[in-house]
Amino acid sequence: MTFILARTVVLLIMARRIPNLYLFLRDTHVHHLNYGIFLLAAVGAYLLFRAPTGNSARRAAFAYGIAMALTFDEFGMWLHLGGSYWQRASIDATAVVAAFLALIAYARSIRTFESRHVRACIALAVALLVFGAALYDASIHIGNVQGPRLRELELASSP
Repeated sequence: MTFILARTVVLLIMARRIPNLYLFLRDTHVHHLNYGIFLLAAVGAYLLFRAPTGNSARRAAFAYGIAMALTFDEFGMWLHLGGSYWQRASIDATAVVAAFLALIAYARSIRTFESRHVRACIALAVALLVFGAALYDASIHIGNVQGPRLRELELASSP
């Protein structure tokens, strides 16, 4: 859900459907990858020094999942800091398709799910639909809004 929310917000910002919510320190854009890294460090420290059990451990696992989603959402930046946003769109589309196929794969066993599992599947399906719509809408607008600027940045940063 965090991955889908992060991608949806980025797409909506780039398509100028919502205000720019990015954090900038002077002229540097702080990517949400960094939020994930700091949250991973905080959760790791909490687990190491507090050794929680029960509900505290579940909350830590939940925060860890959010941190991992924020970090892996920017996985391309782990390997290469340049590149256009269009390369990311294919990764986004792949993730949406993979999540949709996973929902289909587990649909047969949904009868054995507890009510909370059913609610989670429904929430994921709704989030995927919203994300798919945002991805489609943004893909129409991003080329006109950001395309020329991204091409300039790529040309300027290539050797």
